[in-house]
Amino acid sequence: MTRAQQTISLALLASSLYLACFLHVVPFTKTVQDEVIPVFPLWALVSFGSYLLFKLGWGVFTFNDVPEAHKELMGEIDMARQELKRNGIDVD
Repeated sequence: MTRAQQTISLALLASSLYLACFLHVVPFTKTVQDEVIPVFPLWALVSFGSYLLFKLGWGVFTFNDVPEAHKELMGEIDMARQELKRNGIDVD
């Protein structure tokens, strides 16, 4: 089973479980049934968005600055400019 098929299967399972809870097939207390179950999709969406924002922020925070890679990239840019000039292309 591919990763996409696993994801689709998991999404279908989660939606089926939520629908069973929402339609009172699974018994819960009145408070849970009336106050928690209806707002669960919104809560899940907000939580997932918060998780993704945290991962993005953590990735930016831990991004490494690599001076050697910058030096190597600038050398490759200079080599490309020289090669283009040899071919008669003006590069600034």
